[in-house]
Amino acid sequence: MKIIHSFLLPLLWLSACADRAACWAEFPADAPEIGYVGRTAGDGGGVSFDWAGTTVRCRFTGSRLAVRVSDTQKNYYRVTVDGEETTIATFGTDSLVVLAEGLGRGEHFATLLKRTEGDQGRTTIHAFMLDGDGTLLPAPEPRRRHIEFIGNSLTCGYGVEGAAKTDPFLPETENCYYSFASIIARVFDAECTLIAHSGRGVARNYGDRNSTSEETMPDRMLRTFDEAPEPLWDFAASPYRPDLVVINLGSNDFSTRPHPSREEFRAGYLRMLGALREHYGERMPILCVAPYTHGPAFAYIEELVREAPWPNLGFAALLPGYYAEATDLGAVGHPNRIGQRKMAMALIPYVSSLTGWELPARAVE
Repeated sequence: MKIIHSFLLPLLWLSACADRAACWAEFPADAPEIGYVGRTAGDGGGVSFDWAGTTVRCRFTGSRLAVRVSDTQKNYYRVTVDGEETTIATFGTDSLVVLAEGLGRGEHFATLLKRTEGDQGRTTIHAFMLDGDGTLLPAPEPRRRHIEFIGNSLTCGYGVEGAAKTDPFLPETENCYYSFASIIARVFDAECTLIAHSGRGVARNYGDRNSTSEETMPDRMLRTFDEAPEPLWDFAASPYRPDLVVINLGSNDFSTRPHPSREEFRAGYLRMLGALREHYGERMPILCVAPYTHGPAFAYIEELVREAPWPNLGFAALLPGYYAEATDLGAVGHPNRIGQRKMAMALIPYVSSLTGWELPARAVE
């Protein structure tokens, strides 16, 4: 198989043929043969999304695969075709991005995973393109389990590809595929939805001048798009219902002053739990993870989980020493691949115990 890429960027933007129909067979992005994992919205055959971790899958025949796509800014995607991996970027309006060519006969399988979070832009896939003899095959079956993660930069894989903790953040070094959340989902062979935004907290966002903020994660978690207050996500009509929700929030609330009070933090966390119970039911397991730094979040979350009026709440904490600063940090002091893997390893037993899922004997990667 030949992966297409240019010298400056790992992609090739091709101008449309004079007669597109003669070059490609075009299939709308909302065709039933295309599978999506995450929150999406359709319009006129196109499919739009902005949350990190949104995944697109298809099975097909043909020697070439491309997508016709637009983006409000610039996003990075992890692409695999028949197990071979590359990276593409999406930007501009109605551009044709070739994902692979030179494929052999028979069935092929492709996935696109949005590495970057919502503030890097909203992607709209208009169509999948195959060479003249290619066609889409029935959509891949989703995995039996589904975990939804609600979090901040750690969940997004912020800076995970950075070479050193002193590196500045660049969108190219954000890769949620290597976040603890995605790793945990792979260990349990589960689908993964990431509802996460860097710098957001439960009651207060990073760097706010006040003890409480607007648009914290209890607000954003209700949205279809990370970066738009409307439309709200239709939980009743959602194509997925998670078997587990993992919340990893609290570090941004207490990272700088003024800190939220105990009552302010509890109010935000209870509002979040109440919304999850309303939409997912009282029996669904929820794992509440306390950050290992930044003041009283540990005590507040542990107390709240112990006293909350709902069943199937679990408490976990990331304790000091789970990573080594000299080797396990990427850009802006965020965990790199090693640090994220260690975080996943610390939380995997809690997931197993809370859900009853057998702890699998497979690599954590």
